[in-house]
Amino acid sequence: MNAPHLHYLTTSALALLLAASGAALAQSEPTALVDQQHCMFCHTRDAPFLAPSFQQIADRYRDVPNASVMLEHKLRLGGKAHWGDMAMPLPADRGGPLTPEDAHTLVQWVLSQ
Repeated sequence: MNAPHLHYLTTSALALLLAASGAALAQSEPTALVDQQHCMFCHTRDAPFLAPSFQQIADRYRDVPNASVMLEHKLRLGGKAHWGDMAMPLPADRGGPLTPEDAHTLVQWVLSQ
């Protein structure tokens, strides 16, 4: 195999690896949890509705130390509004309590937006 073909194959393989790793970083929506908790009643992925979009939440908290712990706590217990007028409803008003694991799953998904 000559050098140009080897370079092309190496570059192509590297591009595929980078694309695959980027896809692995993007988490798929935990649809059952999103539906159970009625997240889409107040949030959308990319535009404010009754509450901030998931992208806005991710932009605000993605790089904040311990933000995931705070967000998981807020998801599990409800809480006052951090911006705007809409507070996070109590779990009983959203579809029931969340386990710490389910809260973690939802928050990690939101922060991956």
